[in-house]
Amino acid sequence: MAMQQPPYPAPDFSLLDQTDKQVSLADFSGKWLVLYFYPKDDTPGCTIEACSFRDGRDDIAEKTGAEVVGISKDDTVSHKEFAQKHRLTFPLLSDPSGAVVEAYGAWGKTMYGREGILRRTYLIDPKGIVRKVYGRVTPEGHSEKVLQDLLALQST
Repeated sequence: MAMQQPPYPAPDFSLLDQTDKQVSLADFSGKWLVLYFYPKDDTPGCTIEACSFRDGRDDIAEKTGAEVVGISKDDTVSHKEFAQKHRLTFPLLSDPSGAVVEAYGAWGKTMYGREGILRRTYLIDPKGIVRKVYGRVTPEGHSEKVLQDLLALQST
């Protein structure tokens, strides 16, 4: 599926996080949301990206009021272990069927030529509209770029 160009309504979701709590798009109504998709718990790139968001989350929350949420096809047990191991302080949602991954257009040919989850991040405004999509994310320093872009989007 081709990547949609923002702005457009964010696809709805309701998935379990690493504590088996149901988390839905509606939970973030009235807030900015940083929704990021990643291939696999505890792999090198995904760990760098998750730790980048862990380290930048307070800054993002204090300066923009935005929440950070990660999604992969891993199960909640895997997410719990990953979150504990790296002291992740935000929800990791489990999408075993891949339905939400597909709805967001975060599934396709990876750089290794296989089908899989694409490392993509979506900035969603308080009304549930996708305002920015990062098509190919470099894990290092990603949260700093997200913070800059959120500040820019909020000032317009």
